Amino acid sequence: MASAYVTGLRMLARRELCEAQVRTRLARRQFESDDIEEAITRLQRERALDDRRTALACARTEAHVKRHGRLRALRQVEMLGIARDVARAAVAEVFGDLDEDQLIEQALSRRLRHDASLEEATVVRRVHRYLLAQGFDAARVHAAIRSRAKHAGHDD
Repeated sequence: MASAYVTGLRMLARRELCEAQVRTRLARRQFESDDIEEAITRLQRERALDDRRTALACARTEAHVKRHGRLRALRQVEMLGIARDVARAAVAEVFGDLDEDQLIEQALSRRLRHDASLEEATVVRRVHRYLLAQGFDAARVHAAIRSRAKHAGHDD
């Protein structure tokens, strides 16, 4: 049977995982807690296991691939089991280079493809809820919707 270290290394070869995920997966495979501790320590020492790197990878995926906002990205990174301060720092680093207002505009455009306009209150509420669920700041969402509705009114 493979050691906890080798098993952890194989897991990390397939995808970036945080310490909590590796611990959970090794425990599920019924390794002894001492073996898990030893494996985690060695994986960290060899830099195969790095929560900061995992947090950055997750935050980048949330921002660049899934096009989610800062709050949802933070929630996703924390759900991995990464410490709150590490998660916040990673999300701040990734979103430091992004124009969040542009992300909101893009999400708004994607969402309004099927809905005719922001003239109906039900459409506005639905789009507002959607953007908040995507993790965008409420004040920015409100401003983007207001701006879009104002510009749509001038197009007529």
